[in-house]
Amino acid sequence: MKKILKIVAPVMVLAVSFYIVQALAAAKPEPEKKESTQRLISLYVDEVKSEEITPGVITQGEVKPKNEINLISRVSGHVVSIADSFAEGGQVAPDTTLIKIDDTDYKLAVIKAEARVAAAQVGLERELANAKMKKDTWLQKNGNVKPTDFALNKPQVLQAEADLKAAKAELKEAKLNVARTEISVPFTGRVVAKSIGLGQYITSGTEVGKVFAIDVVEVKLPLTDLQLTELDLPMGYMAEAGEGPVVHFKSNMGRNQHQWQGRIVRTNASVDQQTRLIYATAEVQDPYGKGAAFGVPFAVGMFVQAEIEGIETKQAMVIPRDALRNADKVYVVDGENKLDIRSVEVISTSEQKVLIANGIDVGEKVAVSTVPNATQGMLVQPLDKASQTAAALVSQL
Repeated sequence: MKKILKIVAPVMVLAVSFYIVQALAAAKPEPEKKESTQRLISLYVDEVKSEEITPGVITQGEVKPKNEINLISRVSGHVVSIADSFAEGGQVAPDTTLIKIDDTDYKLAVIKAEARVAAAQVGLERELANAKMKKDTWLQKNGNVKPTDFALNKPQVLQAEADLKAAKAELKEAKLNVARTEISVPFTGRVVAKSIGLGQYITSGTEVGKVFAIDVVEVKLPLTDLQLTELDLPMGYMAEAGEGPVVHFKSNMGRNQHQWQGRIVRTNASVDQQTRLIYATAEVQDPYGKGAAFGVPFAVGMFVQAEIEGIETKQAMVIPRDALRNADKVYVVDGENKLDIRSVEVISTSEQKVLIANGIDVGEKVAVSTVPNATQGMLVQPLDKASQTAAALVSQL
């Protein structure tokens, strides 16, 4: 009997415990069910507007001189003087002597050449006199018989004339060599490099420096065939004086951005074989004077961004720059606050706005704020961009 109780008692305890647990579970109230709601993403939107624009093209290039020359000595000798302005970065005036080479030997050569001219002149006069004497003698002795050229001294006269021409040519060359001892440039320019020193002996053909003209500089601007078409420019285009599409250049100098203006003067007549681009050349007049931007010159060697103005005026949709995504995508918020991801045809972009040819309509709302994990048709909470700007202004007051 005791053995039976030892076995039955634990079983009964377990059974009673099980029924108690079941009773408590049945008596527990059911948890309140809450319907799950989707949390909408709030984003700022702006309205698509329409503008009549003249589309331009943005490109870039390096400022280079239109005329740059290497100064090369055409005579030999010691350098006896160098102008103070002939230093790297210095400005030189036209026809001003920059380098003077010792001209003593060349002046002596002029004197010798003048003596040879005088002697040749005397020789010619002598042969002309002999020719006259021989002609008179022949007529007296031979009457109407035709004389030979040698009998009339014609070959000797021709030889004397040739000697005089050669002597005059030597004199001219000697004088040119004297003039060549003074090296100058025919324009107002800036010195790029100086490669000689005072007292140095140089030979004919020695490069003494490099100078570029500062009246005009140019920028080669790479363009695609599509950009060339947008500008309505043909290959091999040559602009008339003072005409051609306007180009606005800009570059950062320190903390400030400066702007300059020039014009397209020509386009290449061929496609670059390496880049497959067509290059247009723009010029800026007087870049170190009137063409400077508030005293900042359009300096040679500067890398600049260029915006070329178009010619044809057209109607285009305008959206903020922040609304364009992945180069050609726009997030449109429709009337049901659903996101519509569209591809658009971009005409041009700037730092503030984007010009669209098609893909959106005037009056539609486009998202201008970040949209994480954007999907087609997702619900959003649009906020007016204008109200954000107004709130920001109020907060600043």
